[in-house]
Amino acid sequence: MDRQLKPEAKAASNDRFAKSLSRLAAGPTARYRLLFGTPDLASAVLASLVGRIPISVTALAILLFVQARSGSFAIAGAISAAYVLGLACASPLVGRLVDRRGPHGILIATALVYPAALLWLIALVSNNTHPAGLALLAASAALAGAALPPVTVCMRALFPQILADDQLLQAAYALDSALVEMIFIAGPILVAGFIALAYPQGALYLSATCGAAGSIIFLRTAAVRRWTLHDVESNRSLLGPLRNRQLLTLFAATLLYAGAFGLFEVGVTALAANQNRPSAAGLILGLASIGSTVGALVYGSRDWQPAVTGQFLAALVLMALGIAAVAPITNLYWFAAIAIFTCAPMSVALAAESTLISRLAEPAMLTESFTWMGTFLLTGVSAGIAAGGLLVDRLPPLFVFIAAAAVTSLAALIAWLCLDPVPSVDPVPSASAPLSEAARSVDSPHF
Repeated sequence: MDRQLKPEAKAASNDRFAKSLSRLAAGPTARYRLLFGTPDLASAVLASLVGRIPISVTALAILLFVQARSGSFAIAGAISAAYVLGLACASPLVGRLVDRRGPHGILIATALVYPAALLWLIALVSNNTHPAGLALLAASAALAGAALPPVTVCMRALFPQILADDQLLQAAYALDSALVEMIFIAGPILVAGFIALAYPQGALYLSATCGAAGSIIFLRTAAVRRWTLHDVESNRSLLGPLRNRQLLTLFAATLLYAGAFGLFEVGVTALAANQNRPSAAGLILGLASIGSTVGALVYGSRDWQPAVTGQFLAALVLMALGIAAVAPITNLYWFAAIAIFTCAPMSVALAAESTLISRLAEPAMLTESFTWMGTFLLTGVSAGIAAGGLLVDRLPPLFVFIAAAAVTSLAALIAWLCLDPVPSVDPVPSASAPLSEAARSVDSPHF
């Protein structure tokens, strides 16, 4: 048998080897360098950070501030829930207005109403904790939630307008998920700092300031000023993106795996409390968030062979397996160490879902589609926390983690059975390609 390679086979082998060396030379940050080399993208992403701080601060700050003044966790929980409810109910409407009229008027209006509602809440809590004032407290919290500036969803809807390359778009959504995860790590730390200073309302003043200033800063970026409006169908349904069977399936999966987030949080808290080390819960959840952040960044740094639907499914399967793997562990040190790795797929699922939404949603409904994603996430997490609380009152934390793995598996099953494959995209040019080729400017046809 002739062992000599044919010229064609040898050339193909050399080509594969050269591409492998090129990828190694480029390094894991090459795609992010291309991403931030895109005109106007870096300024928009950085400007969005200030306006995103309230998403991780306000609900917790309301809870602790109201509890400190009223002495009741029941009242504090109800007012914090009113804030989340206002956000969940109003955000799809806000997204629809952004799709129809652009973000400018909405960002200005929310930059005014959001801090005003929080200042109203602070004044009510400071001056009146009588039960007769609870309705006003709930109303002010719900108004603040409804008026949360939509900086996050605007940024997600803006990515396809800035980026012409689909692989860079996938990296952008991975980076976005990682940033949100880091904000949720920093938020409770900021709140804890104000609590340590015996000034819990300070966290709400911070949220009010960041909400107002962040909206204006984001609004002034070049990318937002050149926001493109898409034609809206004259016969558009009130259901909007919910008419799309694929998006509805995706949101159903979101509701389930978000429920797993809530269950996991309660399970970790119960595990630490059962061992008389409740403070360890925050550390474990923080380490899990770090693992999730790294997972998203790795996901966005390279090409993946499966279609995006397959990537989303794989993230859910790995998430279910990871939660199941830590379920029987009772040693807090081992649990924390392993959770860093097993929680890595969590933000990957969010990033893959964002990419799917950007491809499945009609351009004229993209912002609203992202707000529905947020609504189902909030609902799922809240339901998971509530269900987890019921479970830990009756069963060991092991069963809470099993429940989290089970609902994630159900989400994966729904995605596998009901989501149509979304084709993979062509890879981005190599890191050595000229920037004009690798990252197209905002003057492309997307605008």
